[in-house]
Amino acid sequence: MGLDVFGCTEKMKGGTADCLDIVLAIILPPLGVFLKFGCEVEFWICLLLTLLGYLPGIIYAVYAITK
Repeated sequence: MGLDVFGCTEKMKGGTADCLDIVLAIILPPLGVFLKFGCEVEFWICLLLTLLGYLPGIIYAVYAITK
């Protein structure tokens, strides 16, 4: 099992796309969720959590992207 630059394994579903989504979720959580789900409920939850606190937004974004 190899790791790439971002520490993502080769067995992840979307490969590089998921790794990019996770990196974006850490930098700007709503953007990573938006790219994965569009304007669905996951995006709005992430946006609300990010406005209430940056760390809850990151945690939810990484959870939503990897579930």
